[in-house]
Amino acid sequence: MFSESVTDLPVKPDGGPLFTRLRNPSTGEAALYLFNSSVQQLFEVKAFHEEYRSWFIGQAVQRDGRLLFATPMDPLFLVLFYLIKAEKEQGKFQPLDQIVVDSEFSSCMLLLQCARVMDSLHHVVEEKEIGNKKFYKYSQEKTLMWLKKKVNQTVKVLKSSNVCVGGKVQSATFISRKQITDVEEGKKTKYNFNEIHLFEIRYLQFRCSVTILTV
Repeated sequence: MFSESVTDLPVKPDGGPLFTRLRNPSTGEAALYLFNSSVQQLFEVKAFHEEYRSWFIGQAVQRDGRLLFATPMDPLFLVLFYLIKAEKEQGKFQPLDQIVVDSEFSSCMLLLQCARVMDSLHHVVEEKEIGNKKFYKYSQEKTLMWLKKKVNQTVKVLKSSNVCVGGKVQSATFISRKQITDVEEGKKTKYNFNEIHLFEIRYLQFRCSVTILTV
């Protein structure tokens, strides 16, 4: 629970977390996010609000009765928004600090401080090095391979938690109207779903339905 002012301005107390607005890669619009104190973990902040709700804090009443939920997320999804945008507009290799630039959301530069972004960037870009300078360009092929791995991991975790993900199961959240067929242990998994929404799998701005070829 946070005060109403938290959602109004990005404020980072010394040594504390940072609440800031960044561009939601799915919609392109402003959304509230939270960096931890070391700017190494990103959280998406969602407000749960019901009418006529308040909080009693000590002897005071806080009229803003919202609950804010902070959910960890992969910051690379937000960086992908800018990589795809740069590919469409420029179509060339560029330094990363010239790609992840946004006059409306200056805090986007903090994404490049996340070790997770730099460690996993190679999954979604082509890279060139000239002298001591690195240049990057969005790769759709590598991105789709990376997303496919994420789908595999999601299915594995769901199954380990005894959540059914077989061909007879339909879910609007994960895989809708598609089938997942397992073959014997140790062999590849055959995906019979032709399209998946990336991270709804919803977190890619281009939000395209992509054809996932049978492995």
